[in-house]
Amino acid sequence: MNRSTIKRAYKLARQPMGVYGIRNSRDDKVFVGCSANLPARINRHRTELKFGTHRNRELQKMWNSYGESTFDFEILEELDHRENAQANPEEELPILTLIWVEKLEKTGCPVVNLNC
Repeated sequence: MNRSTIKRAYKLARQPMGVYGIRNSRDDKVFVGCSANLPARINRHRTELKFGTHRNRELQKMWNSYGESTFDFEILEELDHRENAQANPEEELPILTLIWVEKLEKTGCPVVNLNC
């Protein structure tokens, strides 16, 4: 395979999409968000937090105070691409995120919605 074939195959590959959480183990607070490309979004959060440029000031402040080891990045739920090929992730992901926010709040867990 040549380089352009590999590049094209990567672009056509479906990335895992769904809802993720960034949990602070000190107070069990969870920052919930969603993405059509979970690995890329989680990587972006890690990078922004490490460089001190994260858009969510509360999360950045906690990261700076408690350190990286206090946070766990977790995939809460993935959407199945094969289940419904006609489904629109732009509509489904925000709804799924709200469902997870409600689930976590019912357990008494403090939650911040990072939006999609």
